[in-house]
Amino acid sequence: MWESLNSKFSKYPARMSVAQKMFELGLSVGEDGKIYCGNLKISDSALAAATNVDRRVIKSTVDVIVADEELYEIFSNIIPAGTLIKNIAKHLNLGVIEIEGGENSDGVLAKVAWIMSKHNLSIRQAYAGDIRLGGNPVLTIITEDPIPGELLNEFIKVEGVLKVSIL
Repeated sequence: MWESLNSKFSKYPARMSVAQKMFELGLSVGEDGKIYCGNLKISDSALAAATNVDRRVIKSTVDVIVADEELYEIFSNIIPAGTLIKNIAKHLNLGVIEIEGGENSDGVLAKVAWIMSKHNLSIRQAYAGDIRLGGNPVLTIITEDPIPGELLNEFIKVEGVLKVSIL
């Protein structure tokens, strides 16, 4: 998918930024050519401010998406993933761990989940960033109970893990 986006927006980096931001936020393009988060219509000016572009770039990006069958198939079917509770986890007495992976981070979620299961830690939520959106991917896991600090050594030994933070 990213190769397709790159080829269609390569001459227009601002449009590529808009498409990436839409994907990152779970924003879709409706049949009416408007941008939505679920069923909530997002104004061009709000998205322009979030991506630091002129609002006309938003309109031209949407026009390209609507005119291209492949892009429209992707962007008309995006749905927002829901609430990531990372920032409120402490207030809910939940545990949070962030695990930064490198280029070869295949299987990190499975290995980390296995370690957690050995220590009777239940995963309430897991979210992994997309490596193609820039930087190293970060796996965020929210657990039913706080994560014991002594597990840091086990997590850091997992192949592909660069950094571990218990928040």
